[in-house]
Amino acid sequence: MVDRLTPEARSRLMAAVGGKDTAPELVVRRMLHAMGYRFRLHRRDLPGTPDIVLPRHGKAIFVHGCFWHGHEGCRLGRPSKSRIEYWGPKIAANRARDARKAAALRRAGWSVATVWECETRQMNKLAARLRRFLAA
Repeated sequence: MVDRLTPEARSRLMAAVGGKDTAPELVVRRMLHAMGYRFRLHRRDLPGTPDIVLPRHGKAIFVHGCFWHGHEGCRLGRPSKSRIEYWGPKIAANRARDARKAAALRRAGWSVATVWECETRQMNKLAARLRRFLAA
């Protein structure tokens, strides 16, 4: 498959992909707020800067895009067929970093959950999962 964009245009496009306030993150935040939970966003004083932090409950939530974080078994998380030599190590490094961040938070006494982009499409299941996590 040939890229329709020039390398410079592709670079600009990829650089514009933000890490905060993504659509899946907004879904999770709205759901938590509707459940009555209040939270903090992107606490930089915590290891890994979790997307959502519920300090009163000692809980931290990461909201991951399936492609960017290599969600195994998910159709959205399938690896790119172009530039495999770039994307393979990139996604593997993202997964390793995610595991280190979650482990550091757990060592600091936090409970950690990861919500995947694909999970935000099934609202009932996501709500039940968040309730279980927050009740534990």
